[in-house]
Amino acid sequence: MDAPKASGPVFTDNNCLNLYYVNELYRNIAQSVSGRMRELHGIDVPISSGIWGGTYLIADPQGNSLRRIWRLYCIVNLPQNSPLDKHENLEKLVMVYFKTFAEAFKPYGLILDLKMWGGRLPHSNKTRPTITMHLEDANRKINWLRPIIVWNEAHWEQSIIYDSVRLVKELKNSLNLDKGPVLTDPKTIKYLLQDVIITYRTLEKAASEDFLEHAEPIIADLTQTFLEGLFDPLQIRDLYHMVLENALVYGYEQTLDAHYRKYELDVTRVETWPVEKINWVPEELQDKLIPPIQEIFATFKANLEAQQTPAG
Repeated sequence: MDAPKASGPVFTDNNCLNLYYVNELYRNIAQSVSGRMRELHGIDVPISSGIWGGTYLIADPQGNSLRRIWRLYCIVNLPQNSPLDKHENLEKLVMVYFKTFAEAFKPYGLILDLKMWGGRLPHSNKTRPTITMHLEDANRKINWLRPIIVWNEAHWEQSIIYDSVRLVKELKNSLNLDKGPVLTDPKTIKYLLQDVIITYRTLEKAASEDFLEHAEPIIADLTQTFLEGLFDPLQIRDLYHMVLENALVYGYEQTLDAHYRKYELDVTRVETWPVEKINWVPEELQDKLIPPIQEIFATFKANLEAQQTPAG
């Protein structure tokens, strides 16, 4: 089976990432892995995949990242109650996935090696935890590629919204008003602040008007600061304190709670949800949050096609 490809270049000339094409590549890799598992091992499992981490929310109109991305993440959705429940079959899947990743990214100058797999993502389901793979690039064009494996079949957009429940709880560990500031390392804080922006942009269409009025100016300033270049440790810590004191993560939590609590699901205890609720998103929340995600990628596609069409 040929290596999966995207319909255009995943990396730009300045080594930035095109988020439309890399998302497409993740999807095609998932389909290829599903086919290879069937051919090599007689295991038939549907797989869906796409970008994890929301970097597509900070990009130019063609989907090119505005800054170089050193850490690549994708979310991978696997079915429950399948042959993958057997550890030996899961091992086979991991090896097929690794080899397929390596083949797909080799034309872009990446030499990927699997360093570990099986790590558990914080605050994921206690019974069926989200697990990770960790691939590093020997050529150092990126630091790593890290697939996030979630245990329930779902569309990529659904899994991104579901994971925001877990991510908000993880953010709250560092943005808890009762604990105060707990982070000091500027690099760690920068990734936290990036997640604060991404989570806001993911959830904003479901948030209350009052919260949007409070949060939007803060997020806009934070985003602009990132785009201008954020390197000063004192400025980074000041921004951390600002985000903490303005209780943004509590607004995220309330936005999700307003939609999940009617189904008796406590967003502050997402680890204890029944396994059948992994990757589950209420329909009314999907109606608010999935179309904006789809619109982003439709716009990227339209702009890329327009760019490739000769004028006149």
